[in-house]
Amino acid sequence: MNYYLDVLKKYAVFSGRARRKEYWMFILFNVIALAVTFALDLALGTSPVIYSIYAVAVLLPNLGVTVRRLHDTDRSGWWILIAFIPLVGSIILLVFLASEGKSAENQYGTNPKFAAAA
Repeated sequence: MNYYLDVLKKYAVFSGRARRKEYWMFILFNVIALAVTFALDLALGTSPVIYSIYAVAVLLPNLGVTVRRLHDTDRSGWWILIAFIPLVGSIILLVFLASEGKSAENQYGTNPKFAAAA
């Protein structure tokens, strides 16, 4: 849960690096929250009002953590746009996001894995 809250605290931060664990824990809690808000909308009969409000509220943190995750793999944040290529783009982006980050310092900062241990 701390990973989720840490990403929300960095609401629109696109600089730096994000570990795989930080990214995937945020995605996990975000999917759970989206499912809960969707179920709540169904139960209340409010169409997708609550779901839409939540989805828009976490759009910037989601983009920010994705860009920071790409930075950890030593790629520019602009690689996020590869997802717009039908089918293959999303698969390539998924591979980039799941791959291990560079262990050395890169142009985007120090390795967050070793910075957290210190």
